[in-house]
Amino acid sequence: MHRLRVAAGVTAVELTKRSGVSRSMLSRIESGQVSPSVETLDRLANALDVPLSRFFAEHRYRTDFSHVPSGKGLRVERLGAVADYRYELLGHVLTGNLFVEPYLVILEADAKPQVTFQHPGLKFLYLLSGAVTYRYGPRRVKLRVGDSLLFDATALHGIEDLGTQPVSYLSIVFTLRG
Repeated sequence: MHRLRVAAGVTAVELTKRSGVSRSMLSRIESGQVSPSVETLDRLANALDVPLSRFFAEHRYRTDFSHVPSGKGLRVERLGAVADYRYELLGHVLTGNLFVEPYLVILEADAKPQVTFQHPGLKFLYLLSGAVTYRYGPRRVKLRVGDSLLFDATALHGIEDLGTQPVSYLSIVFTLRG
């Protein structure tokens, strides 16, 4: 229970307000001192926006696993995607409160700089080939092969200048499911 609450980014106080389960009862459930009723678990599951069955699944039996062989990423057309930026989805997770989108991004020959990306979550970039100047809000960073960035994606960001080509990078976006 505690791990689910923390993964959802919910404090104990927030969970008690959302579920109607008292703070002392929640504490005893999380510490394993009491076995809650199905009704109480249902209220907690609804408050955490997870299925009731989630409380009964052991971590070692979870089947979240995604293997994408080299060169076999699923090409996706992203809403609002920039022309000549090719996105290949490299994996997925079907359960849990954390939504992770790992992409291989390849800039095709006619790609143009674009600094108008903005979305919820955290973004991690790792430059695989080429060199670029990346803009994050008012900051500019020169990226070369092997360089990485990690940032809050709610600020305007993107490639401001294309240096050495071809350019490809790993882009991983982390958001909480809502």
